[in-house]
Amino acid sequence: MIVDKYRPEDRGEIDAMFRRVFGTEAADASTARWEWQYRQNPHAGGPEIWIARDAGTIVGQYATMPVRLSLSGREIDASWGMDVMVAPERQRQGLGELLFRTWDRHTGASLGMGLSTGSHRLFRKLKWPDVGPVPCLIKPVSARGFATARWPSSLNRIVSLAAGPLVAVLRSRAASQDVRTVRDFDKRFTELWERVAPKFTFAVRRDAAYLRWKYLALPHIRYDIIALDRGPGVAGYAVYRHIDEPRGRVTALVDLLADPDDRPATADLLRAVEREARNAGSDKIRAFIMNDAFRTTMRREGYFQVHSTIELVAKINSVAVDPDFYASTGAWHVTFGDSDQDR
Repeated sequence: MIVDKYRPEDRGEIDAMFRRVFGTEAADASTARWEWQYRQNPHAGGPEIWIARDAGTIVGQYATMPVRLSLSGREIDASWGMDVMVAPERQRQGLGELLFRTWDRHTGASLGMGLSTGSHRLFRKLKWPDVGPVPCLIKPVSARGFATARWPSSLNRIVSLAAGPLVAVLRSRAASQDVRTVRDFDKRFTELWERVAPKFTFAVRRDAAYLRWKYLALPHIRYDIIALDRGPGVAGYAVYRHIDEPRGRVTALVDLLADPDDRPATADLLRAVEREARNAGSDKIRAFIMNDAFRTTMRREGYFQVHSTIELVAKINSVAVDPDFYASTGAWHVTFGDSDQDR
């Protein structure tokens, strides 16, 4: 058994195994985004995929997303672990652990988010730092926004009827007229990142090249993007999209960036997203955001925290970090747009 890097001639065999493991529908979706996800990433020199081979036959894969990770302004190479698969006849033989360990040895920081039960169990077995869930916040923008899948329909109807006055109280003030729709990310967004990066003890580099790739070039999802102009520069941006779900229409706030100490800028962006959510007929806005300062502003704008299902693990390999680094995450900046959660 050997584990080595992906080769171009592996593609057909990997696609065939993907269909065996996940089914035709999932394989077709993966094929549609493969070039974007693995070849066009501005932080990758090529697909960062680890392959397990037994006597020349591919029996497992671990695909990753390379990024630049900023630790209080100091950048290192890192990667998000994403698509792991093992041939059905070779499962429960330790191949997943072998692939994980190989990936971990070859990256400056190993990152995982939205883990499956099996992956989370393996990370714990390997004694990786368990950062915990990325907090989830919601803001109802209609009475139906208080509904939850854990409640019966009858209870949701009663809650929605009673929630009308509260929705009116939670409504934010109008957003600044300096918030505009974005069709491209220019150098001002890189300048924004360079200004604010030192304020985050942990954050993926969000420069113009990364943002174009992550939110504009992808073939399978269309995002809406707004930015706050301030003089010749940009004070912040937000990325969102509207989704129809069984319990109603949701506006997913996928990414947000501003100076975390600039509460008016963050508030203006949140108010603009709320305006667009109302115009789109959404029942609530949902965001996964880790940074304490952003979440404080969100609560002041009527958001409240609910149970989160997005687990996060991180392991810094290439530089030394303080013993409490993984426990003191208030200045970390992680959102739903990081990794590949939004598919």
